Amino acid sequence: MPAQPMNLEFAFTIMDVARMIKVYADQRARQFGISRAQWAVLVRIDRSEGLKQSELAEILDLQPISLTRLLDRLADNKLIERRADPNDRRANRLFLTPAARPLLEQLADLGQDMMATVLDGLDAKTIERTLRDLERVRENLRAAINRHPSPQEAAAS
Repeated sequence: MPAQPMNLEFAFTIMDVARMIKVYADQRARQFGISRAQWAVLVRIDRSEGLKQSELAEILDLQPISLTRLLDRLADNKLIERRADPNDRRANRLFLTPAARPLLEQLADLGQDMMATVLDGLDAKTIERTLRDLERVRENLRAAINRHPSPQEAAAS
């Protein structure tokens, strides 16, 4: 089988690394009885308490039904609470409970430990350069997406 052109190999490697980080995060989060997806929800709520469920679904790029299941589990475990939006009776706003705070601290430590493992052997300058390069890739992608909307997005505008 012929070798992939370097540009394609770059894309495949990024996708592979992202997938493997997700698998690793799921493995490590299990010790706290949660999934990587639940961890991501907790962190986002911590960053912006009072978000509407619909806003959080958009931020996390999740279907509302998938997010609802995650939120149900977190609420059942008393880690989050839904409060009625005073301005929109159809919406709920999301808040952490006091029980979530110690877990988030443990998850922050876990995240640091995981990334130390992931980045082992790379010096700070290499990490900074890679981060800058990936930010450029992300900006290129944003620009390309904005120039070429999907047929559904084009029809909606």
